[in-house]
Amino acid sequence: MRHWVACCLLSSLAYAELRVGAAAVKITPPVGLPLAGYYHVRLATGMHDELYAKALVLEGSGSRAALVACDLIALEGDLVEAARQLIERTTGLRGDRVMISATHTHTGPEVERQFLAFVEGAPRQAAERYRAELPSRIAEAVRLAEAALTPARAWAHIGREETLAFYRRFRMKDGTVQFNPGKLNPDIVEPVGKPDPDVAVVYFDTPDDKPLATYVNYALHLDTVGGTEYSGDYPYTLARLLGQVKGPGMLTLFTLAAAGNINHVDVKSPEPQKGHGEAQRIGTVLAGEVLKSYARLKPVVSGPVRVLSRRLELPARQVEPGALESARDTARWFGKPGGPPFLDMVAALRTLDLAGRGGKAIPAEVQVVALGEEVAWVGLPGEIFVELGVAIKRASPFPRTVVVSLANGSIDYVPTKEAFAEGAYEVISARCAPGCGEMLADAAIGLLRDLYKR
Repeated sequence: MRHWVACCLLSSLAYAELRVGAAAVKITPPVGLPLAGYYHVRLATGMHDELYAKALVLEGSGSRAALVACDLIALEGDLVEAARQLIERTTGLRGDRVMISATHTHTGPEVERQFLAFVEGAPRQAAERYRAELPSRIAEAVRLAEAALTPARAWAHIGREETLAFYRRFRMKDGTVQFNPGKLNPDIVEPVGKPDPDVAVVYFDTPDDKPLATYVNYALHLDTVGGTEYSGDYPYTLARLLGQVKGPGMLTLFTLAAAGNINHVDVKSPEPQKGHGEAQRIGTVLAGEVLKSYARLKPVVSGPVRVLSRRLELPARQVEPGALESARDTARWFGKPGGPPFLDMVAALRTLDLAGRGGKAIPAEVQVVALGEEVAWVGLPGEIFVELGVAIKRASPFPRTVVVSLANGSIDYVPTKEAFAEGAYEVISARCAPGCGEMLADAAIGLLRDLYKR
């Protein structure tokens, strides 16, 4: 009885202090634009499901912040800043109180300038027009969410799903570490790490029990569909199924946790794992865990919505003498048959990008949004290795800490120091120098502790 009374008091306090608004704006491009995700040009031939910019606006004790997720592979810093400026002009939110992330779907339009440079003709022009329109669509999602602000209550639970995600870096018999070495490869010894099974669920409803939004965060790379149709990948199925249970008026907003070295491929199974069927399987299993979490939700005592950010200058990797000319020769094969090995292309594009920076440090923003003293979101601007996300959560003073990858910019892969010594694809692709991942994690932990003290 005493526990029930305490929960009712907490719920009443949450209703009195918290307002939440949710909205989604379609960002699906016309057919024919280049698709993101691979090291060759492929043009979209159709649409399997719509792509969205989804926004949550939180208001606690008069202070506001917004959480935005876009069905895109990444959002470069200039797009984030343009969207924030529009948000400041069209809403009551300051730009630095908005966290804008990408889900990392590999079946969305290409919006990264380095890859668009290899697209020619009308598809390139259409992609540039689409890219220029993106900030206004993101800002519109936030504007609509703010306009929908209503008294609300927050609930949270950290679920656990251990069957979907797999570590994709393996120790091989020859002592090397390889990325995705193939199913049933007899030379695999063991994975060199393990996935993070946490499924973070933050649920918002109204005083009369009307569902408003479910925020879901999970560490699993979005590269299960393939093909040439636009698709949000497995979060599409997740949102569709949760909507069938809670009603079409509820927004499901998915963000990618630290999954830079995690994917869906079970190398011990001979079964193929690609296509819409695989995405539906993953989305269905993940939805099942969220549905179980609904029964285990605990009320969140709301308070001020607080935001802190820190901008870092991360040391960039150095371009080795003679590497630039070789990289230019290799890059000429981008999108063409009979080109150099895949990892040579990855290294070439990294070298060209770093050379274009002229040795300058890589700017990176770390942002924390907190709801009261119980839930905090950490935004990190890259494909963050799982170990870094786990370290942040373990060190956080907040009972429930949600780590969001590819937030407020994209600096490519962010491996751990240990991974840099091991090599393989993610390390070859990384622009930042060894130790940058730990710098981002330390900054995030510091911001979390500062916010909690306040």
